[in-house]
Amino acid sequence: MDQATDHILAAAPVLPGETMSRVGLTPAAQELLRYLRQQHGPLMFHQSGGCCDGSSPMCYPEGDFITSEADVLLGVFDLDGDSIGFWMSAEQFAYWKHTHLTVDVVTGRGSGFSLEAPEGKRFLIRSRLLDVTQ
Repeated sequence: MDQATDHILAAAPVLPGETMSRVGLTPAAQELLRYLRQQHGPLMFHQSGGCCDGSSPMCYPEGDFITSEADVLLGVFDLDGDSIGFWMSAEQFAYWKHTHLTVDVVTGRGSGFSLEAPEGKRFLIRSRLLDVTQ
């Protein structure tokens, strides 16, 4: 990733007992989310588990993707005073619990129902092992 990590917007940790962020947004992702928020109102993410667009983070109007006990809220972003939750299925979280996820944007249209698809962009995840020394 070319962007310095100090420009990554970290999600507030929400899992019980955690103090470090599990999810971040690159500046490009932040910019696209600002645009999408103007078009669609409050937003949310759900990390896809392999259907539709592989394992891409899917962006929806808040509440359009119904979450349940089978989903884990990994963090909440404060983007200019608006909250954007980042969710993942509990089953997938069991596999990814040792990773930090950074939401980025690339040019190219993904498949699926994510809000950025008509814009010729798609969100993607860049992952790394969690650094427990942070």
